[in-house]
Amino acid sequence: MAAGAAVLVAPAALGQGPWPSRPVRMIVPFPAGSSPDLIARLVTEKLAAVLGQPVVVENRPGAGGNIGTGMVARATPDGYTLLFTINGPLVTAPALYRQLGYDPFRQLAPVTLVATSPNVLVVDAQLPVRNVAEFVALARSRPGVLNYGSVGNGSAAHLAMEQLMASAGIALQHVPYAGFPQITTAMVGGQVQAAFMVPAIAMPMVQAGKLRLLAVSTAGRTSLLPNVPTVAESGYPGFEAISWQAVLAPAGTPAAIVDRLYRELVTIIRSDDVRARMRAQYFTPAGTAPASLRDLMASEKVRWDKVIRAAGVQPE
Repeated sequence: MAAGAAVLVAPAALGQGPWPSRPVRMIVPFPAGSSPDLIARLVTEKLAAVLGQPVVVENRPGAGGNIGTGMVARATPDGYTLLFTINGPLVTAPALYRQLGYDPFRQLAPVTLVATSPNVLVVDAQLPVRNVAEFVALARSRPGVLNYGSVGNGSAAHLAMEQLMASAGIALQHVPYAGFPQITTAMVGGQVQAAFMVPAIAMPMVQAGKLRLLAVSTAGRTSLLPNVPTVAESGYPGFEAISWQAVLAPAGTPAAIVDRLYRELVTIIRSDDVRARMRAQYFTPAGTAPASLRDLMASEKVRWDKVIRAAGVQPE
């Protein structure tokens, strides 16, 4: 009750009245139907019920999520504009773009980590490999011949493969596509031989026998796919390339509002029905304190800065 009371007092002191007294915008900097959009809508539906005000999802895609993220970074910090995004605009974009237009560490206030997901290393089912070792051996025997797909320069799919190439000493040709559905089409058609993909897109194709699953990108095995080995245990210790989704607010948002959002969201994320729906989409529910999300952002930025510099990755 004390935290809730604080929320009512702090904004009132600024002359705004109790928060929230009107609808809240949740900016998703990716298209409708994307993974961030689907998880955001699942969470905001529950959040609206406990706040007593609509929480309206607004899709503001463009520039790999940077446009919508920048909007929130520059928004009035009054609790009525929030951000639901993935790791890219927060930790890799600063290393990729010299003039990003926002500083995620100075202009955004972490609220909570919502969910994490592995990337899965998949290959064309016709490729004569059944594990990471065989894939690496084939790539070494055909330097620069095999193609891999991604959803754009600097994307998680791109950087994960750059990390594997550096670790394994192999050379593949990068072919960017508009989205994962286009990559799967290219793989089935033989134009692309491998990719790191989100499991929600890849697994139906794996189950249909169109793609072959070689490994997951988490540091340890994931309960989402418990029988699938990790890249790390396949000979590349320290390999990790997870995707994650989080809620943030503009920096300067009253601490009482951030605290209430964090507490309400954690309760929602850890509820049985939301957990089940997230896991059905191959996401592991999280729900962490704001400081933990900030620490994750910092450590992930260090990790991917190194990969981006070593590979000389440039934005499109």
